[in-house]
Amino acid sequence: MWVLDLDLDFFLDNCCPLAPKGERPSSSCANPWTEREVVSFLENGLGLDTAHPIPGRITETHDGALAFWKERMDEGRLDQPFSVVHVDAHADLGIGKPGPGFVLNNVLGIPPKERDDFSRYYAQKQLDEANYLLFALAFRWIDTLTLVRDPFSRPDLPPFCEREGEGFRPIRLESFVSRLFEDRYGREPEIPLAVFNDPAAVRIREPFACMNLALSPRYAPKEADALVPLIARYMTPA
Repeated sequence: MWVLDLDLDFFLDNCCPLAPKGERPSSSCANPWTEREVVSFLENGLGLDTAHPIPGRITETHDGALAFWKERMDEGRLDQPFSVVHVDAHADLGIGKPGPGFVLNNVLGIPPKERDDFSRYYAQKQLDEANYLLFALAFRWIDTLTLVRDPFSRPDLPPFCEREGEGFRPIRLESFVSRLFEDRYGREPEIPLAVFNDPAAVRIREPFACMNLALSPRYAPKEADALVPLIARYMTPA
């Protein structure tokens, strides 16, 4: 099964710096895409069709995707592991604070079936909208990952994602802790990763089981909110 994971800050003509809590980036930092550009990307790049909306949810921050995906799995509507197409100006794989160290050195030491305890990581202030996708990899939820970035995306891929060439290349979460527990939990799985830095090159035709859109208000000026109803036409509330 395939999941479409969208962030509103992708649909801008620049990458805005993170705004202080409770604030939005200045409208001068970036302009939203035009309606025509958004529709072209969603339909031609991702194969979406308003005549066949996909079950979806809109969340304020991108880490809300974890709760949505788990809910779908618990309901039997999403099979694990699944493939994720992450459309975002950011990789959300843990660059910056709190960084990937907690996931690699703590989460990977927990039995796989017990890893997806969100409340524990939120209470420890380790899980947020900038690293939730790394947690999903550690939960062994994802078997294929496609990152769709834009020309303004910052170089925020962690070292384990370093790669050369186009197409899918395998990545694996590894650390001293994960190797220590290989006999008990098995080796962390290889996950094929593809990275697109040019939205015009994206042509995905896999049927999506569900989709989610993060508003990410600290990364997108308020003018970008006008695109939300347009994107929402491709989903049915779930």
